[in-house]
Amino acid sequence: MTFARVALVAAAFVAAAVFSPFSSAGSERVALSVAIDGAIGPASTRQLEEALDVAATRGAEVVILQLDTPGGLVTSMREMIADILASPVPVIGYVAPAGGHAASAGTYILYATHVAAMAPGTNLGAATPVEMGGLPSLPGGDKDKKDKDEKDATGRPAGDAMMAKVTNDAVALIRSLAELRGRNGDWGEKAVREAASLSANAALQEHVIDFVAGDTTELLRLADGRTVDVGGKKHVLATKGLPVETLEPGWFIRLLSVITDPNVAIILMLIGVYGIIFEFTSPGAVAPGVIGTICLVLGLYALNLLPINYAGLALMLLGIAFLVIEAFNPTVVLGLSGVAAFLLGSTMLLETQGPGFEVSWAVTGAAATVTLGLALLTGTYLWAARRSLPRVGGEAMRGLPAEILDWQGGEGHVLAQGERWRAKADEPVAPGDSVEVTDIRDLVLTVRRRDAGRNGARQ
Repeated sequence: MTFARVALVAAAFVAAAVFSPFSSAGSERVALSVAIDGAIGPASTRQLEEALDVAATRGAEVVILQLDTPGGLVTSMREMIADILASPVPVIGYVAPAGGHAASAGTYILYATHVAAMAPGTNLGAATPVEMGGLPSLPGGDKDKKDKDEKDATGRPAGDAMMAKVTNDAVALIRSLAELRGRNGDWGEKAVREAASLSANAALQEHVIDFVAGDTTELLRLADGRTVDVGGKKHVLATKGLPVETLEPGWFIRLLSVITDPNVAIILMLIGVYGIIFEFTSPGAVAPGVIGTICLVLGLYALNLLPINYAGLALMLLGIAFLVIEAFNPTVVLGLSGVAAFLLGSTMLLETQGPGFEVSWAVTGAAATVTLGLALLTGTYLWAARRSLPRVGGEAMRGLPAEILDWQGGEGHVLAQGERWRAKADEPVAPGDSVEVTDIRDLVLTVRRRDAGRNGARQ
């Protein structure tokens, strides 16, 4: 009986192994496609990372990385390259659709893929590193005539050591990727130093890509049988006729792509700061505090994912603080200083800028104008309230008319605003006399006779 049970269990395991979907490579062989459309940033990095994880979990044959990008952040680009190089699943880079391009950061990513292809009517290149973040140059603000005349091979003013370092580092990166994948490293360097670009057919002739494909079916057919290096091991692709499954970005990646725009992050921070301020000034409103807190956290989270300059962020927050103080204590100086600090900080916010990640002067200027306007409006209301007569409290009692109800020895009771008050006076008065309040202390009114010229002045 025991032997029969063991045999039954063994047979069950064998059947499971034979008929399991994982036991047949043909039943699970699939090509997963992920599209990077737009600027390369933290959202793109997260999207590719998740796609590669899914591909590794499901044992996909290849991942098709479809690119249509103007470039983006260097930090995000390097993370994506590292993910591709470490991927256990081969990655086919494919510049598509027709009319698309893989410019700047997209060129480096295409060089990193195991197989590189382009659709007809696409282009790549222009991989020169962009200018480091900081204050924008003003018209006519070049260093001197000599710097204008002396130019290096890239067309920039000679002697720019920082840009030389960045350019040389980019050249070393694209050459190392070209050597790893057996592609044209000389043209890669030309794309970095001279911002050269190529069409699909020209890229094929220059051995920058492996082939030109009109669609994913042709792409998989042409990639079939190629030998690629995956994790230090040779792997022969078997991609002909594979079904293609598109991996759509989730809601979090879509949200990330929106909030990591530095202009959106700045607006979120402003909404957050003012929402919290309105909540403090009007306790119990709830909505401004909740919305402000959510926006502030989202803005700070987005900035944390971007290569920001913390000095620029500190200047922006200092400018907002100055404007808030200006609203409650108008001095003009703090208001102007707050606007200047906010604008200066916004120009310094990003350490490096790429296509799709520039801080817009229109956004920062409008934000600073609105902030200054709110501060001035609040200051105007506060100043008007300070100059107006008191309407509540003891100060509001001064000058009000009253009637003597009873009086004895310099003290008695008066009727003021329909209420009975204790009162005292420095002059003789009698019940029924009309008086006015001159002061109030410890709930005792000080009154005096109303002369003829003031009788009826405040009724």
